[in-house]
Amino acid sequence: MSYMETYEKWRNSPALSPEEKAELDSIQNDPKEIESRFFGPLEFGTAGLRGTMCVGLHQMNRHVVGHATQAFAEVVKAEGPEACEKGVVVICDCRNHSQEFAETAASILATNGIKVKLFESLRPTPEVSFAVRYYGAQAGINVTASHNPKEYNGYKVYWSDGAQLPPVHADVVAAKMKELDIFADVVSMPLEEAKAQGLVTILGKETDELFLKEVMDQVIDRDSVAKVADTFGIVFTPFHGTGYQLIPEALKRLGMKKVYCVPEQMVIDGNFPTVASPNPENPEDFYLAVELAKKYGCDLICGSDPDADRVGLMVRNSEGEYVVLTGNQTGILLEDYAIQARKRAGILPENAYCNTTIVSSAMATKVAEANGVKCARTFTGFKFLGEKKDKLEQSGEGKVIFSFEESCGYMFGDYVRDKDAVTSIVIAVEMAAYYATQGKTLYDALMDCYEKYGYYSEKTMNLVMPGLDGMSKMAEIMANLHAAPMTEVAGTKVLVQKDYQTGTATHTDTGTVEEMELNGSNVVAYDLEDGTTFIIRPSGTEPKIKVYILASGSSKAEADAKIAKYAAFAETIKG
Repeated sequence: MSYMETYEKWRNSPALSPEEKAELDSIQNDPKEIESRFFGPLEFGTAGLRGTMCVGLHQMNRHVVGHATQAFAEVVKAEGPEACEKGVVVICDCRNHSQEFAETAASILATNGIKVKLFESLRPTPEVSFAVRYYGAQAGINVTASHNPKEYNGYKVYWSDGAQLPPVHADVVAAKMKELDIFADVVSMPLEEAKAQGLVTILGKETDELFLKEVMDQVIDRDSVAKVADTFGIVFTPFHGTGYQLIPEALKRLGMKKVYCVPEQMVIDGNFPTVASPNPENPEDFYLAVELAKKYGCDLICGSDPDADRVGLMVRNSEGEYVVLTGNQTGILLEDYAIQARKRAGILPENAYCNTTIVSSAMATKVAEANGVKCARTFTGFKFLGEKKDKLEQSGEGKVIFSFEESCGYMFGDYVRDKDAVTSIVIAVEMAAYYATQGKTLYDALMDCYEKYGYYSEKTMNLVMPGLDGMSKMAEIMANLHAAPMTEVAGTKVLVQKDYQTGTATHTDTGTVEEMELNGSNVVAYDLEDGTTFIIRPSGTEPKIKVYILASGSSKAEADAKIAKYAAFAETIKG
């Protein structure tokens, strides 16, 4: 079926509301817009669905959500009656239409005979992972687009371990979506009817309390917290999102007396009116938090993205200015603290692991190994970090005390298998309190880490390629890199070419090819002669190619100079 035929099918479908039909009527003379909305379905991958919210097959709307949910219901039913009884936990964030999409999913699951536990209102992403594990559910659904701009929404699916859906199940959902008609094959009943039949039950504060208990059990050094609790100032912002309740409550339970929440950004609003994009990786998003921190003389600013799985920290530097820590820098500080605090308390496991991803700082391995701890690396995404944690612990090979990825995602404890801003901010504040008792800021602690472990710098670049032409260009670039790997990058010789699609590493001097542990992902990496690693992969959720530059040097200036050199080269990849 052509995109025009699909467009007409939608226009004429009785499933559309008058408002939806009017929206499609408004673009009838815009073939480019019609093509962009109907050229193909929104692809269901291991990250689920993510797209802009409007009417169309390649967009996020109630029909696409319903289609994906019906396909997922078929996957759950194939597991048998017990899986249907265990059911699915459904949660959503603060975005426009998130509650509507969550209720749509709950109604469809229930109509398929699958029990549903639906949260009464928006909740942080880690709470769905926790709830799946705690209640022994078969799966979970999370309606969120994380830190994307306001136009976006998304649909993440979790399996019984509390981690995002593994590729094998994601592939089955995608295949089912191709088999099912988006309108005719989706079954649903009113949500109130599903509740009345006992197919949908509502989760609320009782689950929050269970989750918060686990969060607070992660605290190790309450003595240091108590010493500075009356004087240490913290500013927190949830960027209009789901962290607005549980994170301030957790900091209160930690004992911190001076917690100042940014009032304008404590307002739940899917339009994110105070920021261009609600991303705690962006320094400019913290302008209101910085004003508040200056007013009260605070040393630490914490921010969580709208679904409260990512964390952004700002600290005072040596000049007294507030600077954003990168995801890698925060990860390194938390990793080092997770190890050292356990050593001081005498609770560091003998077989401890701190895990990260292939695109995160090489410093993570150095910090771990310097302290007698092992570090495993996985593909990007906490489903892989969660899978690695389970594998290590179930085999008895290791105990994972901390996992992180460079995009501001961190995981502690055994009760979640996803990024967790609630726990991470609590531990970050505990860590800041400890260093405050030593007369240091987190910036001082970071500089100490560089002195102790060496100087590392990292940069992530986003080569944006929007539209249909951009998608084709992304595919072409990656295909060429797999077929003809680079032999030098910015004039520096490549020592090892790594193709994570085939799982092979080729040594350029000898031509020797080795098998790697990881394979099956559209990623290429280059180990360069000067010790830098240069990695390229397409984003799984946005129309862009991501380039990661991981460098080190005998000084910060040397490491930063390498970053600048390879960043300039990365810009040429787009052509």
